Amino acid sequence: MSDNGAQGPGYRAYASEDVVTGEGVAVELPVASTMARAVSGLIDLVVALVLLFVGVWVVGVLVADTSDAVATAFGLVGVVAVTVGVPATVETLTRGRTLGKLVMGLRVVRDDGGPITSRHALTRALVGFVEIYLLSGIPSLVASVVSPRCKRLGDLAAGTYVVTQRSRMRLTVPPQMPAPLATWAHTADVAALPSGLTVAVRQFLSRAGALSPGSREPLGAQLLAEVLRYVAPAPPPGYHGEYVLAAVIAERRRRDTDRLAREQSLRDRVVGADPLR
Repeated sequence: MSDNGAQGPGYRAYASEDVVTGEGVAVELPVASTMARAVSGLIDLVVALVLLFVGVWVVGVLVADTSDAVATAFGLVGVVAVTVGVPATVETLTRGRTLGKLVMGLRVVRDDGGPITSRHALTRALVGFVEIYLLSGIPSLVASVVSPRCKRLGDLAAGTYVVTQRSRMRLTVPPQMPAPLATWAHTADVAALPSGLTVAVRQFLSRAGALSPGSREPLGAQLLAEVLRYVAPAPPPGYHGEYVLAAVIAERRRRDTDRLAREQSLRDRVVGADPLR
């Protein structure tokens, strides 16, 4: 059962907007709205302007008796430090939060949902200097409105997006086992599916009712063909493809849950309970 063909662009594109856990569970992180990001950005901009004002005053005092070239050099260093260095450093140390994001309950995360690093923060800050300060934030606003995850150009370059921490994360509802296919699913050889394929099937089943017949039927057929490459024997004839998909995903979830429970039980017997838990 090779998985080469199962990594095609069809279901990857369908499932690309979710974070996937190790068990193939799609977690839909609550994406921050454009308005919330705009308010957060305005707060950070006010802070930056205050820092720039203080910096200009301090530089003016320090270089009062020096040449204009020295004053200009100090001024450029101060501007870069406030507009690039400060936000990059703050986001790195706080794992994606600035004062504006703290007030609005936002956080920057990687595209896979993990915490950002200094590389992500620096990329966001460098691109942000151009799109926010040099271009008055217009590219940032346009990109945020167009992007499905409300990304600005800095997010697109860094591979990040902003989530809100004031709403709860949602797990897609797992498919239930269709009773007529339970016996077949329990006895069939159902190999582990690629996480992307599992996510695509779960999303398809949860959203199938909202799809038009013209897109629902071919997508369902494509997913069924991919899933059946990991199943033997084939399901009994006469059942709709969506029932077969639900049966396979439900069975894989049951087997994975049982396997994790056995591993945890064995770990508890061998290692013992964690004293810090």
